[in-house]
Amino acid sequence: MLRIPPYPESLETRKEIAKHINELLDMDFLRKIGHNEIVEITTPVLITWRDGKSRLCGDFGALNNYPKADRYPIPRIPHALDKLEKAINITKMDCMEGFHQNGDKPSSMKLLRIICHMGIYEYTKMPFGIKNAPAHFQRMPDTIF
Repeated sequence: MLRIPPYPESLETRKEIAKHINELLDMDFLRKIGHNEIVEITTPVLITWRDGKSRLCGDFGALNNYPKADRYPIPRIPHALDKLEKAINITKMDCMEGFHQNGDKPSSMKLLRIICHMGIYEYTKMPFGIKNAPAHFQRMPDTIF
């Protein structure tokens, strides 16, 4: 069983984690679970960019050791831009919280749990930090379009 206790956090980091968790709860990307369940849990990690924006990820490093790597091809930006060179019409679409647009199988959700100062939460959508999330996400538009 994977049980990683929450990392020590500053008050500022706790506030930022709480903001992200509340946003994810509002969008139904996360749900709170009971404390008495026997659960596999990990801790959230806050990734902050230079511009001050942040993203909540799970520290799924231990979990990422188990699945086979999904070798689905991820396009390289220069190749994608080359294809646009002769385009007449271009459409840009942005998936808000991209990975979270992919649902999780119920059997996987029990592995995608995080613990923090606010309690234990389970992702209902693909979280950031999962090994095969980029390949899984890329497959979605390739299949649709």
